[in-house]
Amino acid sequence: MLFIVGTLIVFGCVFGGYMLAGGHMGVIWQPFEFLIIFGAGIGGFIIGNSKAVLGGVGAAFGTLIKGPKYGNDAYLEILGVLYSVFKLAKSKGDLALESHVENPTESDIFNKFPIFAGDHHAVEFFCDYLRMLTLGTSSPHEIEAIMDQELEIHHDEQHDISGALQTLADAFPALGIVAAVLGVIHTMGSITEPPEVLGHLIGGALVGTFSGILVSYGLMAPIASSVAASDSADSHYMGCIKAGLIAHIQGYAPQVSIEFARKTLNSNVRPSFAEVEDMIQNLD
Repeated sequence: MLFIVGTLIVFGCVFGGYMLAGGHMGVIWQPFEFLIIFGAGIGGFIIGNSKAVLGGVGAAFGTLIKGPKYGNDAYLEILGVLYSVFKLAKSKGDLALESHVENPTESDIFNKFPIFAGDHHAVEFFCDYLRMLTLGTSSPHEIEAIMDQELEIHHDEQHDISGALQTLADAFPALGIVAAVLGVIHTMGSITEPPEVLGHLIGGALVGTFSGILVSYGLMAPIASSVAASDSADSHYMGCIKAGLIAHIQGYAPQVSIEFARKTLNSNVRPSFAEVEDMIQNLD
């Protein structure tokens, strides 16, 4: 929603101000200039990025529209998942987790928490490390090191997407100049035309520079920044799982382990201690 509002403000103010100053929108409509700029930009974007990044751009635009993937409800849920799993492990041993780890889609614990259960990546991440516990791994330092490496890889993959969008934003002003130069070349080839024709051709060339700069700084750069911010916010979800697991491996009680996890969250999405206590009581 914020993306739509912001985009309307940017283009509304730019073109609204232009029209209020007496400008005519017909002059701005230069489809061949747009073809040069946006066609070259998209082509370069495809050349410069892998299939994984290109495929992730669609999901990134979905994030742009909806905002960060995880909110307060999702974080309260994951704390409930952690508590339920840790309580089972404390009472019956880590081997009791095996059935939940091997068949997470059939886990009666996971299915109590639909946001978590519907997040394939989070379920896989959590189950992989629970599986290590069932296999006898008990060193919190070793597991934390592996977790950090996996989370860093995931962060880099997400950064590749926002970085590619930023690179595209940086390219648009230069591509606008390319379109403008081509427009000038076309104008010079028509130098014998009357002034009104030359004026229209020069105006069309300048639209290329204008379009490249507007799309770069008014649209694509903010999109790249927003995607990066959303990815950063969402990374705390995995960090929350990591903090709870490490605390559990260190031998803390379930209530303490999820408090470790809760304290890693940003203040705007962190459930209060009272909310977590109420949730625990409903689970018990």
